[in-house]
Amino acid sequence: MMAFLKLLARNRLALAGLIVMSIVVILAIITPLLPLADPDVTDTANRFKPPFSQEALLGTDHLGRDLLSRLMYGTRLSLAVGFAAAIIAATIGAAIGIIAGFYGGRTDNIIMRGVDMLMAFPYILLALAIVAALGPGLMNALIAVAAVNIPFFARNIRGITVGIAHKEFVDAARLAGMNDARIILTEILPNVIPVIVIAMSTTIGWMILETAGLSFLGLGSQPPQADLGSMLGEARSALITNPHTSIVPGAMILIIVMAINLLGDGVRDALDPRLKSGALERPMPTTRVQRTTEVPAAEGDPILALQKLKTQFHVKDRVYKAVGGVSLKVHPGECLGIIGESGSGKSVTALSVMGLVASPPGVITGGAVRFKGEDLIGAPYETLRSLRGEKVAYIFQDPLATLHPLYTIGQQLVEAVQSHHKTSRDEARTLAIELLKSVRIPNAENRIDSYPHEMSGGMRQRVGIAMALANDPEVIIADEPTTALDVTVQAQILSLLNDLRHERGLAIVFITHDFGVVAQLCDRVAVMYAGRIVEQGTTQEILDVPAHPYTKKLMECVPELGGGRRRLEAIPGLPPVVDKLPAGCAFADRCHKVQPACREGRLELAPYNGRHLVRCKFPETTQQELAQ
Repeated sequence: MMAFLKLLARNRLALAGLIVMSIVVILAIITPLLPLADPDVTDTANRFKPPFSQEALLGTDHLGRDLLSRLMYGTRLSLAVGFAAAIIAATIGAAIGIIAGFYGGRTDNIIMRGVDMLMAFPYILLALAIVAALGPGLMNALIAVAAVNIPFFARNIRGITVGIAHKEFVDAARLAGMNDARIILTEILPNVIPVIVIAMSTTIGWMILETAGLSFLGLGSQPPQADLGSMLGEARSALITNPHTSIVPGAMILIIVMAINLLGDGVRDALDPRLKSGALERPMPTTRVQRTTEVPAAEGDPILALQKLKTQFHVKDRVYKAVGGVSLKVHPGECLGIIGESGSGKSVTALSVMGLVASPPGVITGGAVRFKGEDLIGAPYETLRSLRGEKVAYIFQDPLATLHPLYTIGQQLVEAVQSHHKTSRDEARTLAIELLKSVRIPNAENRIDSYPHEMSGGMRQRVGIAMALANDPEVIIADEPTTALDVTVQAQILSLLNDLRHERGLAIVFITHDFGVVAQLCDRVAVMYAGRIVEQGTTQEILDVPAHPYTKKLMECVPELGGGRRRLEAIPGLPPVVDKLPAGCAFADRCHKVQPACREGRLELAPYNGRHLVRCKFPETTQQELAQ
């Protein structure tokens, strides 16, 4: 409950709505205990008393009844009817939606066509028809309001249930012998309850307005009983001469509905687990920069150079140091591999290059990223926008998530070209076909009109490569593009990338967690752990003489064909949480060679075996052993 309230409090408007609504509900509950006048007693001699009159704080109405008393009791009644209607509509509507979505087929068609018939009528007209058939009265108004909102809940819950009913955990429950009723109660219902709560929180205000509307027309609350709608209806004849009789109930309706709507938006967000990671917050076009010092230009002539890059995630009062001072270089025609476990900072490093880390919560706090000598950290959005996809292109891990499902791959390739070059659609389409051929997609002329879901995983990955090549970039950053592919397709993709970098002189930054991929494609490799480079050198040097214990353990986790009965190692423990990094070596708690000195001071990358660099006080093989 406290976690929910903390998430809700992040939305200040929702928090304000909660406070206002809590005050209104508390006052409504304790109304019978307050020293108020009888709301139904008339006193025509004191009719239309203005506000702040003696013994009538808000004045009186056309029959001399105390407006404050009638307002309190009317609010109590309106809230009770609104909440009751919401609960009834949500219960019946959710039951209908779950049954229709779970069983599908003819059951779904029959139920939902009936719901569609109800939705064909305007809400208020249908409510009027129901009250006309049942007769005026507050209970009948409640039934009418609940009835017209049942289709809304049924449609929403049915859509969610359809997506859940065919999930693997539902199939597993069915295979375990559960009957339909038990599956609905234990597997489906818990997953749709948040949606029901969200729908209720956003429609209670509308139901209160509907009830007030019926009472305003004389079809809801009947005299002398008062609710907010009937108070408005009775006061409309004196709107000009005594406006306070209309303003008092009208202002209360406005306050209640606004508070409920604001609170409903907050409840909707707080119940969404993505809010915890900031995924629902609108990101900035580029990563926010809070850099205090400039970094001198890199030595040599690399096409892309990262210098002491630091990227953090600021979540409330916690700071996650995802990238803790990474320095890398890549030259034209070279392939640099970045390898490490999940969570080591590889992808965040890659996204930081073009300012693609989502802000909030991402922040670049130090270092530089130089493309052809130009520092991109803090560069104007227009500069980064012109470079993204034009000079520096990305190949992402899951093409099904990055390709738009509603557009053909041809349309998306054409858009990628036209975003940077003024060319006709026909010319762009011709280029798109050539790109598909260059990544070895057979029958490219026909496949260009295919949608992403019509292609296999390997084909979609090739489309992602084609899109990256669309504007003839100079650097390609490939973020684990072969992880989800089978070994045959993986080998084809790696061979394709290798051929393309030699043909076009591309510089490739290849992110992976597989040393087999590194050995096949990369010229140099950097090993990352807990946001830092722990070892860096040529691929052959690191494969032949791994210096850091972490690097050696990673290599021992890779099976070898023809290696006989070799023990397949596993690295014990888990990587450290990057908001609480230990002093000294971050790998110390998992290292078999750990010494007390490993937990002291700050370790820096030091030369080892020529151009080889390692961040370790006790490497696997010492310099003396190498000399021997």
